[in-house]
Amino acid sequence: MPEVYELALEVRPEDIDQLGHVNNICYLRWVQAAAEAHWRAAAPAEDQARLYWVVVRHEIDYRRAAFLGDGIAVRTWVGSASRLRFERFTEVLRAGDRTVLAQARSLWCPIDARTGKPAGVSPAVRARFATPDGVSPARGS
Repeated sequence: MPEVYELALEVRPEDIDQLGHVNNICYLRWVQAAAEAHWRAAAPAEDQARLYWVVVRHEIDYRRAAFLGDGIAVRTWVGSASRLRFERFTEVLRAGDRTVLAQARSLWCPIDARTGKPAGVSPAVRARFATPDGVSPARGS
């Protein structure tokens, strides 16, 4: 089973839109923040210095609204990968009751930090940041 990384966040006043709840773009920002935090927490320093990641696709389903004062838990885990496309799944939850607020699937491409071009990854990075069959962990793990 893939490792689940969880990032804790708080809804800030600037996240609230004219409808009184968190603006949809904030969920996308949280998806990206969790992916970046997972990379920094789990990747070896030499790979972090050599590679950057860029998003090539986001799909997001909004389920429930978040409001000012809500604690947010962003859970992310890796899926399958091709040579230059790495799948990542994310759930945005209300921390207090673990209600799923949004679910996302993103595709990321590794970029060579020196050249700015798509780059292959080491076997260690591939083993850590991709599953062979896109296995998804059960909620709550």
